[in-house]
Amino acid sequence: MELEVYGHGGDLVTASARYGVAAGEWTDFSANINPLGPPPGLLDALREALPDIVRYPDPGHRRLVTQLAYRLQVEEETLVVGNGAAENMALALLGLAPKKVGVVEPCFSEYRTLSEQFGARVLSVFGMEEQAFRAAPEEIEGLIRETDLTFIGQPNNPNGVQYGMDELRRFAAAGERHGTYVVVDEAFIDFIPEPERRTLLPELGEYPHLILIRSMTKFYAIPGLRLGYAIAHPETARRMRDKQVTWSVNSLALLAGEYCLGADASYELATLELAKRQRDRLMGELTRLGCQTWPGEANFLLVRLPEPWTAEAMQTALGRRGVLVRSCAMYPGLTKRDIRLAVKDEAACGKLLRELEAVLGESMTGKIR
Repeated sequence: MELEVYGHGGDLVTASARYGVAAGEWTDFSANINPLGPPPGLLDALREALPDIVRYPDPGHRRLVTQLAYRLQVEEETLVVGNGAAENMALALLGLAPKKVGVVEPCFSEYRTLSEQFGARVLSVFGMEEQAFRAAPEEIEGLIRETDLTFIGQPNNPNGVQYGMDELRRFAAAGERHGTYVVVDEAFIDFIPEPERRTLLPELGEYPHLILIRSMTKFYAIPGLRLGYAIAHPETARRMRDKQVTWSVNSLALLAGEYCLGADASYELATLELAKRQRDRLMGELTRLGCQTWPGEANFLLVRLPEPWTAEAMQTALGRRGVLVRSCAMYPGLTKRDIRLAVKDEAACGKLLRELEAVLGESMTGKIR
């Protein structure tokens, strides 16, 4: 039985019940959160703001919208602040009411889940293993032609790779030709150094059917507060906001967003340096241990375990040792041997590698089947 009963990683309640490890004792590689934790001072700012919970949050998210507009160099009316990136995906589906939605497998499960919840038919194309699970551009163009709205991960989850700028422009242009909304999920793009990021944000005005969705949850390590935003043509953004439940973003999340946008640049730099250093370390060590990895660019790696290991068996073996990993066996287009690992700090990565090597060593001597 899958550990991911809700379709996502980070479910410590289920993991603790299954493996007998207390929630506070996990080393969690199943959720892709900044290992540095929130920016310095944020927790103090939240504690000071606790008395304000007796008042309603701003339903227009105005201070955060103003800061985001300045940071991104966009107009305020192009922004939609939501309760995590997932709410913005839901708002796009609700506001635009597509009958057919396209997804590029393997991908974030909420694209399909939300689309089907809201009554859309889901069509898909598949990424190619030899292309690190990117799909052929002509197949994505065909998907855009056949649907009313298509989701594209950039970088994609769970493989962590980007499409090039020419490909992104090709997809966005196809959306304009066919009247299809192209939703580019950039939830993890902040983990990629700016010179290496591939985003159509500076060209957004050229593509009225383009929607970019970003998360503040992951980079700033505030998943418990939930915060994300979308950037789109003003009319598209209005249609999304019109479907939003009033006060869906709480006051502490708004405060956190404002604080994070003003965080010292050294926090962002340290995050990027850590992510690259530990990602490279994990790739090298995992290869040494007989695993296959793909060249992800974000804060996670897609990993194929050596035979005869399955994701479920490895998840159980590591779970008993207090290490939680994400099975990718349920992702269309992947195999029962695939897992996803978050990139964490040096100590956590060291623990993962030690426990993984021990588990693989025990299997070689016949102690684990």
